[in-house]
Amino acid sequence: MENSPSISSEQITRDLLPQKFGKRGIIWTGLLIIICLIGAYAYFRQLKNGLGVTHMGDYVSWGIYISNFVFFVAISLVGSLITAIFRLANVKWATPLTRIAEIIAVSAIVFASLIIIVDMGRPERMLNLFLHGRIQSPIMWDVIVISTYFVISLLLLYFPLLPDLKILIKFKEKSSKALNKLYRFQGSFWKGTAAQFKISERAITILCVTIIPVAFSIHTVTSWLFATTYRAGWDSTNFGAYFISGAFLVGAGGVVVAMYVFRRYYQLEKYITEMHFEKMGKIVVMLALLYLYFNINEYMIPAFKMKKPEASHLTGLFTGEFAMMFWFAIIVGMIIPILMLLFKKGRKPLPMFIAGIMIVIGAWFKRYLIVTPTLLHPFLPMQDVPAGFHHYFPSWEEWAIAMGSLAGALLIITFFARIYPIIPIQETITEQHEKDEHQ
Repeated sequence: MENSPSISSEQITRDLLPQKFGKRGIIWTGLLIIICLIGAYAYFRQLKNGLGVTHMGDYVSWGIYISNFVFFVAISLVGSLITAIFRLANVKWATPLTRIAEIIAVSAIVFASLIIIVDMGRPERMLNLFLHGRIQSPIMWDVIVISTYFVISLLLLYFPLLPDLKILIKFKEKSSKALNKLYRFQGSFWKGTAAQFKISERAITILCVTIIPVAFSIHTVTSWLFATTYRAGWDSTNFGAYFISGAFLVGAGGVVVAMYVFRRYYQLEKYITEMHFEKMGKIVVMLALLYLYFNINEYMIPAFKMKKPEASHLTGLFTGEFAMMFWFAIIVGMIIPILMLLFKKGRKPLPMFIAGIMIVIGAWFKRYLIVTPTLLHPFLPMQDVPAGFHHYFPSWEEWAIAMGSLAGALLIITFFARIYPIIPIQETITEQHEKDEHQ
């Protein structure tokens, strides 16, 4: 809102209050629910018949489920980037984006947790992690850090929402009785006093400081699940930084996509302006260049040494079975967005939206490539095994569950946008008053 004309508090409130679903919103929500139901049916089949309904086996024991897990963990990092780092740096222009980023983070971490349970053949044994967990295990580290990250992200979403809940309670005629009850349950204690604001600001600052090392830990620990093995393609000391840089990129790309969608369909052009796309474009191109650097580092060094196990793995990526997917992820997910966003015209809303879509899709395929090709190159050569063991392509149940989890994350974001203001109302009003005073 830096270059926007003065907007009254009443106008800001009217513009940013949650809106009821229109026809397109109902169709969109219905479509997501159908995809989720198909995924739930596929998971029922998996529970009933076992992991035999999947195409995973002795070699590819981690398939599309773990690819989805790594993708969700990666995109969740955007909460700490936009909310924590920008808040601590006092970056005022990012205010309209903080809640978008945080709800993406929360929805992603919810389904990252669920997809791990889906990957288990005996999901009831999840309880054993808490009853008999061993701290020496990297998987236990992952459970601890994901749980911690989820709690902090939820609090970072809730605390800045409190002043807006007071506004929602005040405008009760704009929502249903059920939503009014929800708002009162969540925020009736908030009176908006100076003391409450002071406590809230201090709590948010503490959470912002805390979430940054936790966010870095969640991606580092996830990378260690791979890097602590000796497998070709995973045996790397670069994996922590490689995962974090990729997570920053896909998270920023996801926010850009959400910015464009909410701006267009909720008529938020006065609040999410071209200036926001311009600044996010510069951040995205920097993150894409950083991730491209780590990709070059991750593949060039093993390719230069070309140890025998690495040779087979890299050949499969560069020119073999996974070459088309690999070059798609590199070119479409990184190089083309970089070339687009280097120019000012490329940092307009529509080109930014297209670049964001390419980054997110490329990132998903990149996570698939991190998991599957390595598992197809075991330590012992594949001899006297069924032909299907040499290749892996997910069954329809796996695809349905994976797509259902992605739809579920989008459904959480959709319902949140229907129930709560997607742009902070009170913060926007406060910043508008500060701007007017300086003029």
